[in-house]
Amino acid sequence: MTPFGQAVRKLRERKGVTQKQMAAALNVSPAYLSALEHGKRGLPTFDLLQRIAGYFNIIWDEAEELFLLARVSDPRIVIDTSGLSAEYTAFANLLAGRIRDLDPAILSQLTAVLENGEKADGKRS
Repeated sequence: MTPFGQAVRKLRERKGVTQKQMAAALNVSPAYLSALEHGKRGLPTFDLLQRIAGYFNIIWDEAEELFLLARVSDPRIVIDTSGLSAEYTAFANLLAGRIRDLDPAILSQLTAVLENGEKADGKRS
């Protein structure tokens, strides 16, 4: 499941509607909505994001957060290492090959390093 999928599921549960009901209101198939929630489909269109926000009648700040979550929830990302040294390409490929096996604690540590801009020695870059 993606962060966007989790957010949509929480909104659905808060409103007390099923995927089928929501899909009908948004004019999408229940299968598509399920796949979107479970991270088995790419990013929704901006139009669909707007319809989702309207469907839940969420305020602008909450809608903006939902849109941001959608942007970081693409389950089929591409990492462009062209022009970088071979180490970067090797790292990207290693991560792609092992991401499903990462221990959650290691994932949290890697996330913290990337979000905080820390170098391997623990100092901020």
